[in-house]
Amino acid sequence: MSAPVHVSRRRRIAAFTLLEMLVVIGLVTVLTTLVIGSGRRVSDAGKAAQARAELTALAAALGSYRQAFGEYPRTDDPARLLQALIGRRGPDHQAVNSRARLDMARFRTAAGNDPFATETAVLADPWERPYRYAYKSQAPWSNPSPVLYSVGADGLAIETLLTGGFPDRAAAGNADNVYADQP
Repeated sequence: MSAPVHVSRRRRIAAFTLLEMLVVIGLVTVLTTLVIGSGRRVSDAGKAAQARAELTALAAALGSYRQAFGEYPRTDDPARLLQALIGRRGPDHQAVNSRARLDMARFRTAAGNDPFATETAVLADPWERPYRYAYKSQAPWSNPSPVLYSVGADGLAIETLLTGGFPDRAAAGNADNVYADQP
């Protein structure tokens, strides 16, 4: 009779109990959640860094545009901004034939639209949303610079500019916006 008891002990040692299995599944779930969450934060940080780099390049293109035309493009329409930076529109959106101030190979457009084929193409940020731009699009405008930014990971932005054409960076919806003039 001692043999069956010995076999029974082996089976007990080799098998997991339901409680042990639930603990292991719970630990795996918690670890997976932590890894995915940190991966998402790293991804958003990488996209924010990419947005800062692209905004820096856009600001440089706008500086070159201003040197050529004496003024920034006067608009709050991202499609008009892109047409100006590729050399097709002047500050007041008049047709011009100028050199491009922007290397389109470094940027993507929303829905992959070709800005040379369609005037409605807009530059897209790393979250696939249009970059925001405004310059002398409302009166009075005392801001000496254009407002250029990405709405960030949450996609929220308080669109209203403060008096004079300054962005409201303190508004709750603007907390994760990435601005061209941020370090």
